[in-house]
Amino acid sequence: MKRPILMILVVVLGVVGVSSVFIVTETEYAIKFQLGRIVKADYEPGTHFKLPFVNNVLKFERRLLTLDTNPEQMLTSEQKFVAVDSFVKWRIVNVSRFYTSTQGNERVALSRLDSIVKDRIRNQIASRTLAEVVSEQRVSTMQDITRVANEAAQGLGIEVVDVRIKAIELPEDVRESVFRRMAADRQ
Repeated sequence: MKRPILMILVVVLGVVGVSSVFIVTETEYAIKFQLGRIVKADYEPGTHFKLPFVNNVLKFERRLLTLDTNPEQMLTSEQKFVAVDSFVKWRIVNVSRFYTSTQGNERVALSRLDSIVKDRIRNQIASRTLAEVVSEQRVSTMQDITRVANEAAQGLGIEVVDVRIKAIELPEDVRESVFRRMAADRQ
């Protein structure tokens, strides 16, 4: 009779022991909550303890993340449309602020970051001519976008490491006129 009770007690103690330990790797941040309130957020990699059923732990990526945006039509200062395709390299730098500003939802963070970056790209493209947008000044344009987007994203607890413009496409009618002009020049 004592033996089954002892087995049940060992199993319960094992479950409580396992649920009171959590591991933080080098590639993640961890936040410990106590009844929904942040208790601690600056964990070093390693093994840590929590109170089972009272504390819970959420983990977030510490590594560099990528946001690949969809191409979007933008106007240059000459009122010419271009389709700009870009991507953003970013990372979480303040996990508490990230959690409170996005409720820990990476999709919310990506949506906000997408709008921040596209607004900054749109402003930079609108202040430059078509020749400046596609010339060597593109590097300085991307640096300006990165700097301004990083300042705007600090409230989210993230750092914008880099913004790159993958492609700037001219509208179809402009491309056709350029090809016709090139063909006429060859003749």
